[in-house]
This record gives sequence, C-alpha cells and structure tokens, in this order.
Amino acid sequence: MKVKAKGSGDKKVIYAALFGNGIIMVMKFLAAFFSGSAAIFAEALHSTADTANQVLLLFGMNRSKRPPDERHPFGYGKEIYFWSFVVAVSIFFVGAVFSIYKGVDRILHPEEIRSYTLSVAVLLGAMVFEAYAFTVAYKEASKLKTKKGLFGFIDMAVRTKNPTVMVVLFEDSAALTGLTLALFGLGLSYYTGNIYIDGATSIAIGVLLLGVAVLLARETKELLIGESATAEDIEAMRRALTSIPEINKAGSLMTMHMGPDEILVNLDVEFIDGLSTDGVEEAVDKIERRLKQAVPAVKKIYIEAESLSATSAAKPAR
Repeated sequence: MKVKAKGSGDKKVIYAALFGNGIIMVMKFLAAFFSGSAAIFAEALHSTADTANQVLLLFGMNRSKRPPDERHPFGYGKEIYFWSFVVAVSIFFVGAVFSIYKGVDRILHPEEIRSYTLSVAVLLGAMVFEAYAFTVAYKEASKLKTKKGLFGFIDMAVRTKNPTVMVVLFEDSAALTGLTLALFGLGLSYYTGNIYIDGATSIAIGVLLLGVAVLLARETKELLIGESATAEDIEAMRRALTSIPEINKAGSLMTMHMGPDEILVNLDVEFIDGLSTDGVEEAVDKIERRLKQAVPAVKKIYIEAESLSATSAAKPAR
C-alpha cells in the first residue's frame, strides 16, 4: 500500500489548522494578559508558533510546485521538506524554549493568577477550535496509515514521504495535550493554593513541545537529505521488472524521493543476449511504462545497461 497524500487534502489540513490556531492565539494572549498565568502564556507562545508554521508550510508547498529549471533540473519538490524542517526547529525555539524559560522564571518569581475563571474559559474555547483542526488532520492521516491504532500513526509518521499532514497532526496532538496540562495545572493551583504549580505546568508544556520538535526534526531531516522509496514501492518496482521478458537480470535498484510524489529511480539492468539497438530502446520504454504503472510517483528513471559492452552507460528513460 502506498503512503501518499493528495495536495488538496494537505492544503485543507493546513488551512483548518491556520484558522483554528489564529483564533486560539489571540484568545490565549488576551487571557494571559488579564490573568497573569505563565501556563497560558506558554500556550499562547505555542499557538503563535503553530500559526506561523502553517504559513511556512503553505509557502513551502507553493514553492515545491515550481517546474524544473537550469539550476534545479530535478525540480523543487524538496522545498517542502526544508520548510517542514524549519517548522520543527521553530516549535523547539519559539514553543519549547520560551515555555520552559517562562516556567522557570515564574517559579523563581511567583505571582498570583488574577482570574481563574477567564483562564479556564479561554482554554476550553481553545480546545474546541483545536479539536476541529485536529479532526481534519486526523481524517487525512487515517488515509495514510497502514496499521491500526496509535502505532499506525507512529508508523505513518516514520514512513510517509509527505510531511505536511504529519506535521499538522502532531502539532495539533501536542496542542490538545498542552491545553489539558494547562487546565490541570490551573485547577490544581486553584484548589491547593500553590502558586508554583503554574510555573511547573509551563515547564511541562515546554518539555512536551521539545519532544514533538525532536520527532518532527528527525523525520523531516531524513527526507531532506534524500530518503528512499518505501519498501512496498521498491518491491512493486521489482515485480514490474520481473515481468519484462527482455530483462535477464535486474541488479541494484536505488531510489530517492525528490518530493512527496516524485521518485527518482536508478537501476542496473542486464538485457538478454541478442537484443538489437532498437530492441534495447523498446525494452527501456517498457521498463519506464511498467515502473510508472506500478508506482505512479516514479517520475525520472536512469538505467545502466550492463550487458552492452560498448555502450555501458547510464541511459535515462524518456
């Protein structure tokens, strides 16, 4: 089964997250200003990072669609990987670091929370908008996963070559968890009267964001430096090659994702003896058709014909 998402679905997920996070960001900053809560301020920073991230993802998606040119003959598909990596870094610096800093500062310089009622109301309202964005991302991610349950989503995050849905899903999951932590911290602070809990909650939210940032950075880094096609796609390509009678043996098959739906293939092929030049040309055309039928994301194919002694060079399929 291919791990793949359509561009329209990706944009729907990002627009939903951008809409929700933009409203939530304003609500949280207002609540943080009037209540003085460090935990809510940490959540406001979190939403600020998320809102900026959606803009970056949209920017990256648009730039990745540009056609190849002289400087970039393989196109700009990897731009979406770069901007997804920038998103992961921004979660770390804007969200995690500042949340932890604010929490430590509040523990060292504790202050009373001025309005618990306003804080709780804003957090509950934020949960409604965040749940909407999460639901949209969840539905799209469910189309990508090949295993059931939570491990299915973790497997999807590791195997998908399209980072946009993965980034938004994990962002929204972290946001809902962070809101739950903030509500719990406010409630505990209110009932115990312990003013240090607010700062500790901010630190906990920062640690949560740190974990998400590390996970996203790790996965997008692999795509950015050049990750191969999935094992399923490679196996489908090999099956396609075995169905071509002109091939005596298919050697190494190297693949690399140049974008979410664009795979570069380089393979060694030993043709059967006695093939004419025209026969080799026809076989190359057949290889191209069969590989693209098996895996539609295959866009560029380079073949090294090992059995052609005088012309044993990499031959690009048309």
